[in-house]
Amino acid sequence: MFNKLKQFKDLRSQAKTMQDALAEERVTEEKGGVKITMNGNMEILSVNIESGMTKETIETSVKNAVNETIKKAQRLMAKKLQDMGGFPGLN
Repeated sequence: MFNKLKQFKDLRSQAKTMQDALAEERVTEEKGGVKITMNGNMEILSVNIESGMTKETIETSVKNAVNETIKKAQRLMAKKLQDMGGFPGLN
């Protein structure tokens, strides 16, 4: 039983290390005049919108930029996890 608790503690420690590492990473995507920057924990850090865009263009561009930025962040998370050797015990 104590072995399982130690494994859980180790796993939680690895997850925290991973989260801290991802917080330092940045991904950026620009679509149709909208630029989104997100960290590796999928938190949006900045949104830049070019002036003179219509409401419809802004809505479409924000949606597309956010979706692409999320995909980039997910790929980054997967690569970081792989680089760190994954989480032992979850295989």
